[in-house]
Amino acid sequence: MIIQPAVQPVWDYDLIADRLRGAGWVYLPLGVESGLALDLLQDLHRQPEDQWRQAGIGRQQDHHTNELIRRDATCWLTGKTDAQQRYLAATEALRVELNRRLLLGLFDYECHYARYDSGAFYRKHLDAFRGRSNRVLTTVTYLNPDWNSSNGGEIVLYDHDDTELAKLQPSLGAIVIFLSEEFPHEVLTANRSRFSITGWFRRNNSTADWVDPAR
Repeated sequence: MIIQPAVQPVWDYDLIADRLRGAGWVYLPLGVESGLALDLLQDLHRQPEDQWRQAGIGRQQDHHTNELIRRDATCWLTGKTDAQQRYLAATEALRVELNRRLLLGLFDYECHYARYDSGAFYRKHLDAFRGRSNRVLTTVTYLNPDWNSSNGGEIVLYDHDDTELAKLQPSLGAIVIFLSEEFPHEVLTANRSRFSITGWFRRNNSTADWVDPAR
């Protein structure tokens, strides 16, 4: 038997850095090799139901759920499975390379699976507010085979003047990366189950190299 080596994303770090330096966001329609994306999708489906939580808004003491704003469920990646380890190894390499090119001071990365059942959405929001968060870069990796425009669920990016910048389809293996403080965005209503990994590269706002709470 021939055992194929585990495949991790091989990203064009210069392209990503140039797009972030310029527009502030980048969309890679083939950002994650389909084999890994399918392994992650299978891993997502294997997560016990008691590990999933109704997603909320706000952080720490301000965290609460509001189904008028978002209706997805989340399950945090822990790195305990092969697929998760491969994905987290790739994001760690991305962290190092972006720090070299952009001097962003990215300290760590946190991420969760997101599950949008049919009819779920996430209204327009920001992932970080200036001076009030350590989130620097947002990443969303999509795990949806055979997705088409009739399925909905696109992510829409806006500028601060509420002008639509992009409407991006959540197809298998696509990834979008953007500056967390700069781009209000929303997830349009999904017409079938929609799966992704949402993550944030963060700065450390604590002292003595201890990371402040992830969530």
